[in-house]
Amino acid sequence: MTYFVTGATGFVGRRLLVELVATRKGPIHVLVRAGSEDKLERFAYQWGRSRRVKIVSGELTSPNLGVDPDWIAAHSGKVDHFFHLAASYDMTASKSENDRLNLDGTRHALELAQAVRAGTFHQVSSIAAAGDFHGTFSEDMFDEGQGFPSDYHRTKFGSEKLVRDTATMPWRVYRPAIVVGDSETGEIDKIDGPYYFMPMLKGLRDLLPSWLPLAAAGMGRTNIVPVDFVAKAMNELAHQPGLDGRAFHLVNPTPQSNLDVLNALASAAGAPQIVVSVDNPTTDRVTDTLLGSIIGKIVESGPGHLIAEQTVGRLGVPPEVLAHMNLPTTFDATATTNALVGSGIEVPALSTYASVLWDFWEQNLDPAIRADRATRAAVKGKNVVITGATSGIGKASALRLAALGANVILVARGVEALQLCVDEIKSRGGSAGAYPCDLADLDAIDALTKDLNADFDGIDFLVNNAGRSIRRSLRLSYDRFHDFERTMQLNYFGAIRLVMGLTPGMAKRRSGHVVNISSIGVQTNAPRFSAYIASKAALDAWTRVVSSEIHDRGVTFTTIHMPLVRTPMIAPTKLYDRFPAISPAQAAEMVLKAMRDKPHEINTFGGTAGEIGHAIAPRAAFSLLNRAYKLFPDSAAARGADAGTSATREQLTLARILKGVHW
Repeated sequence: MTYFVTGATGFVGRRLLVELVATRKGPIHVLVRAGSEDKLERFAYQWGRSRRVKIVSGELTSPNLGVDPDWIAAHSGKVDHFFHLAASYDMTASKSENDRLNLDGTRHALELAQAVRAGTFHQVSSIAAAGDFHGTFSEDMFDEGQGFPSDYHRTKFGSEKLVRDTATMPWRVYRPAIVVGDSETGEIDKIDGPYYFMPMLKGLRDLLPSWLPLAAAGMGRTNIVPVDFVAKAMNELAHQPGLDGRAFHLVNPTPQSNLDVLNALASAAGAPQIVVSVDNPTTDRVTDTLLGSIIGKIVESGPGHLIAEQTVGRLGVPPEVLAHMNLPTTFDATATTNALVGSGIEVPALSTYASVLWDFWEQNLDPAIRADRATRAAVKGKNVVITGATSGIGKASALRLAALGANVILVARGVEALQLCVDEIKSRGGSAGAYPCDLADLDAIDALTKDLNADFDGIDFLVNNAGRSIRRSLRLSYDRFHDFERTMQLNYFGAIRLVMGLTPGMAKRRSGHVVNISSIGVQTNAPRFSAYIASKAALDAWTRVVSSEIHDRGVTFTTIHMPLVRTPMIAPTKLYDRFPAISPAQAAEMVLKAMRDKPHEINTFGGTAGEIGHAIAPRAAFSLLNRAYKLFPDSAAARGADAGTSATREQLTLARILKGVHW
């Protein structure tokens, strides 16, 4: 098979390339505008930099897509599948822009497909082609007299009509719903749909406790699907025989309320949820009317648009989006569902992947990241070494620092995971390098510091993030002395060996800052963490002593007593699944604060309270901790059992009162 793909540098197009490379054979020709080749190359790691992907220079707005006539002649009759994805997906784009990219672009794609005598033309459209149709829109419906609330809707319908009316070869049309990030990684590269409301959810999380119930009226309906489902379904449907001349609804078969979507994301964010809804048939009709024609007309007016900009606009929601929040159409996907039977491809429930959508947004797309001018000034152009950089706090910190202009130097054991992190950062325009090292091996650390000192003019920041946590009570540890040796080896000896290898260079330049990721447990002395907390306490004590010795040499330290963070390190303790924990992005904010302000310590309220409690009332503190010790059992892993333990109401209550403490 031979393929031609337009829009391959776009979000859905890139994912389709991944699927074609992984599951199909033959060359894949991709249209790339002259000067944009580097954009495709930045993402080539996603499809293994396969040599089967071949760039064809062209332009969406030119006849025959601007492809060289010699190329057309050489490939005539040799393209089996022509996928047209290139288009404008911007609801706020102008009429001329939508016409130029969506209508003219499709016309030119059809010209090229005809010129090369393509086998099948695959038009990637959108559910927007249904316009303002009220009721159920089936996959055999095209022109039903529907109106179009925006130029985007009009041109998606128009591009389908061009295919139906003018294609000289067999064709298939794909209508995805609102496409969100990957259901496994959360990856997305643009803000759309529910993403507009994430800054608001973040604000609620930071202001209100997650358990606080909220109430709201109906917010209309929507339909969202993850990009990996769309790409996999297109790949499957394109290769099944007997499906020409049909449209396929790549949608969630079950209509979704905006309220449910926001609650799923709020749960992932740790924000309060709307648990009291005043929905009923009457309010539903009112919501449909408000979110449909009335709000749309108000926003279109000058004063209405200005008011919307100064209200919801300040929350990051474009006023134009308000009129399209409610989807009046229900999309029947029976034919698509039947065609996918046996393929294993189906739409996952949002609740199963909302957390990865949130994490990716918060780590990569949160507008507050690039708006942080003070941190940018502190780290731009600086060399920052981060250990444990391939997941959790380390990766979140690396992504944020790279977005702010730092040169991040990633250190971890896994070579493949390190390279993937570097590729991801570079694909977003950041600067990064990978240095594989087992930080439990002191000789390997010495080799690492030698390389770092030789490869860079100087290391400006070191973030000691790599660590090992063991949650096991003393009664289960008598025959496991190696637990204490392992935690000390990595968390203490490995950390100070790395610092000792880099601080001479910092002192020579009279500039350098070390950030040590410690634990709230050092302040609260939570039971079952004797091995872990002891190793972190040793690092804390060493840091305090050394800080006084080299302070006048321009080398400073910050110790972060980190609360419970939802990272892979806590995953084995199933008890934590329902405990309040901060996200890796929130932890990264603490790391950035340490680098920007360079305080000696960063503590949380709970950690400071625990420290004060031990100082002024040690007996009471130990009594409380003993009660907690009895309330929270050892983990399944510590007991050698197969299954985890779910949290009880009493456990959840204490975890919420003493938020962030490891139990």
